[in-house]
Amino acid sequence: MNLDARLAGPLTATLGAGVARARAIAGGSINAAWAVTLSDGREVFVKARSSSGAPAEMFAAEVHGLEWLRAAISELGSAFGDVQLRVPEVLACDPRGRFLVLELLEPGPAKRDFDERLGRGLAALHRSGAALPGFGLEQDNFIGSLEQRNAPAAAGEDWPSFYRERRLAPLVALAAEQGLVDARLRRAFELLYARLEDRCGPPEPPARLHGDLWAGNLHRDAQGLPALIDPAVYAGHREVDLAMMRLFGGFSPRVFAAYEEAYPLSPGAEARVDLYQLYPLLVHAVLFGASYLDAVVGALARLL
Repeated sequence: MNLDARLAGPLTATLGAGVARARAIAGGSINAAWAVTLSDGREVFVKARSSSGAPAEMFAAEVHGLEWLRAAISELGSAFGDVQLRVPEVLACDPRGRFLVLELLEPGPAKRDFDERLGRGLAALHRSGAALPGFGLEQDNFIGSLEQRNAPAAAGEDWPSFYRERRLAPLVALAAEQGLVDARLRRAFELLYARLEDRCGPPEPPARLHGDLWAGNLHRDAQGLPALIDPAVYAGHREVDLAMMRLFGGFSPRVFAAYEEAYPLSPGAEARVDLYQLYPLLVHAVLFGASYLDAVVGALARLL
């Protein structure tokens, strides 16, 4: 797909240089993307909305998420040691939500210890804390094209309550509206809600989550270092990111081993994987259809 000619003028005005070349980058279902060479020689990554149903606020939310993750990595500084986890720099965001310009991360060959760097880097990110008073976030954002509500339902809300009120219950209701969840399945979720305090495991401090960490949102830079893209950030339980990583595969066991060595999980973590995969499974059911419901039903059965 060629760069939309309607974007050339706004991009030039925003970046102070014209578009010399644009190479389409495949992979996104919501946005079109290009590696763009500007007339002054700079190379940037440009995303533009390709779906009329994509919310105009998506790019502003992505900017906030990327900068929230980058701030943590910057603040950690020497605490990362040899762990060099990357998040692309935000260069520009169109105020009308038409495009987003990021640092271009052209992938180089992965370093031999790529998996270990990713595991240790993610552990350091989680361990650094969320710099927020509780779970959630000061603003809403998106997971895929679906709005993600992040404001706690009550002041001082604990993690089981947040996960129920801001993650599971809204998605169950939305899936029911679409005819995907029947009365029997809703009753099963009600049973789970009554047991959440026990199922969520020992209390943990809020971690700074990527929020949508499947293999498609893992990248690498020219030095072959791991880079995180397309976040759906909030302060939550760190096992949410790890469960998402296991849901669709694509991550080496070495990643999880390095994470565990750097920041051991609380006892019973394996039994909580189903719990923390329920949210992304519901997201996929709402966005992509009933084919994900069998996995939802299976996870519920193992939890009840």
